[in-house]
Amino acid sequence: MKNFLYIFALITVFYSCQSDSSANEALAPTSDGQGGSFARFALKGDYLYTVDAFDLNVFNISDTEDPVAVNKVSIGFAIETLFSYKDYLYIGSETGMFIYGLENPEFPEKLSSVQHFTACDPVIANDTHAFVTLHSNSFCGNDINVLEIYDVTDVTEPVLLNSRNLSFPRGLGLYGNYLFVCDDEIKVFDVSIPEESTLVTSINRNAFDVIIRNDLLIAIGESGLYQYSLAPDEDNGVVATELSTIAI
Repeated sequence: MKNFLYIFALITVFYSCQSDSSANEALAPTSDGQGGSFARFALKGDYLYTVDAFDLNVFNISDTEDPVAVNKVSIGFAIETLFSYKDYLYIGSETGMFIYGLENPEFPEKLSSVQHFTACDPVIANDTHAFVTLHSNSFCGNDINVLEIYDVTDVTEPVLLNSRNLSFPRGLGLYGNYLFVCDDEIKVFDVSIPEESTLVTSINRNAFDVIIRNDLLIAIGESGLYQYSLAPDEDNGVVATELSTIAI
């Protein structure tokens, strides 16, 4: 597992570095990094945010040779994942989801939280919705395997819109109105109507997390890392074409 997390960390740093390069016009201009839904750190401008089992840690990295720890915010317990979107941090734990605002980047402010049954909990979000998978394993304590979709138009009051049973959902990523979920295969849902979350296609690949950046999908599983190009498709909503594989 450490090897997989190390590879994803490299991918996150890669995206951050590429975003500052004028040689790659395909990537959106941003100084932020991008990781998968199981990431435990996020790059936002001059700041690095990390989570441990209890806290959100804030580092000023404006001087890359001398990063400075500037704050530690107590979140709760059994904190698992950290996802950044615009000026918000979405934090997943075994018992719920927390949303923090970054109006003052050194002092993240808790805006809201939602509680759920004890289960492992990665989370991602866009402008209007947050997407959470809850899955069971020997550490998380319950036989719960569902996809949940929340309306976060008002980030101070998330509203559960949809809960869908799956086999063993883990990492997830967004491609426009399409949600990729690592289940018994990579399942693709049309979430343009979040209350319905219609399954439109799938990728026959066993993976536990994904990163989606523009038209590139990177999936990682127990046996390797896989790259796919993504494109709209009239019949299935989106088509994924395999580009390469790195066996582990």
